[in-house]
Amino acid sequence: MTTTHIWNWQDPDWPNWRFDAARLSALEDKFLLQSGRLLGAWQHLAADTQDQLKIDLLSDEALKTSEIEGEYLDRASVQSSVRRQFGMSVDRRAGPAEAGIAELMVACFQGFDKPLTHEALFDWHQLICSGRKDLKTIGAYRQHPEAMQVVSGPLQKPKVHFEAPPSAEMHAEMTTFLEWYKSTTLPPLTKAGLTHLYFVCIHPFEDGNGRIARALSEKALAQALGQPSLLALSRQIEKQRKQYYDALEANNKSMEITDWLVWFAETALTAQAYSISLIDHLIAKTKMFDRLRGQLNPRQEKALIRVFEAGPEGFIGGLSAKNYMSITDTVPATARRDLADLVTKGALTRTGERKGTRYHLSI
Repeated sequence: MTTTHIWNWQDPDWPNWRFDAARLSALEDKFLLQSGRLLGAWQHLAADTQDQLKIDLLSDEALKTSEIEGEYLDRASVQSSVRRQFGMSVDRRAGPAEAGIAELMVACFQGFDKPLTHEALFDWHQLICSGRKDLKTIGAYRQHPEAMQVVSGPLQKPKVHFEAPPSAEMHAEMTTFLEWYKSTTLPPLTKAGLTHLYFVCIHPFEDGNGRIARALSEKALAQALGQPSLLALSRQIEKQRKQYYDALEANNKSMEITDWLVWFAETALTAQAYSISLIDHLIAKTKMFDRLRGQLNPRQEKALIRVFEAGPEGFIGGLSAKNYMSITDTVPATARRDLADLVTKGALTRTGERKGTRYHLSI
């Protein structure tokens, strides 16, 4: 008599994953090419700009990896915690959740080349669950006898999206996982995507598995490159949160996972492209302010800094005269004159007419 398995870890072939490497080949090539470009752009930044970008990227990743799980943290507290981890001055104390996720982000960034061990994962879990009182086990694999399930829907009729291996098997499963992670020679995107899926299928902790899985993906990419990847990975996943969960669920019943790996690789490439555009944006900012040094009044300088702070995507719909007045606390006639001058100086371009007039960075 044969029994049918439901989840991938119940497959007799577990954990021998299968995928079509040919479908990933072009994506891997693009990742390595863009990694070179990203590093080149990074090296063109001044040291203080590199420091600020590290803080901004890691703070945003800390916020987004938490938001994916429905936890919304205080941005200023997270940024302050990241600064503290880098030994920089801070002006506020952070709560345990903000401090914990910030410490994890910086630990992954600075210690990307450290070996992955049970103890390292326990440390990560303690950071993620800092201040939590509702969990039985923090800083160790789950031990509860009841099934570990990912569910949604009403309590009386829940939908089970996934059930993980029993708690009693956690140490053995994670030992196999860590040995695989250490010995595998897969290309960067493939290893990072598989690391993520493999880890969440084991689901070794009571909570925090998604955040640790995303941190592991970043670690795998950084180790492959020999330096921090500088990817805005959680930022991109949060933008595609539903597709992310759908992709994971679609690949938790079979050992054939090509579709997940392709989805993950494409998402990582989009995140990488954003990081490149962000660095290019900062380089353009430096060049513009160097070119216009001594030619801007304080209002114009303040407004341009604010527009650059909006990032590569800029003000949604462009900067309006009303925006400019709000930023600089000035009157309509002065705003129009300042904006026209910024267009003449090549700092802004203008589109539209009358109330529809909008201004965009000229970069």
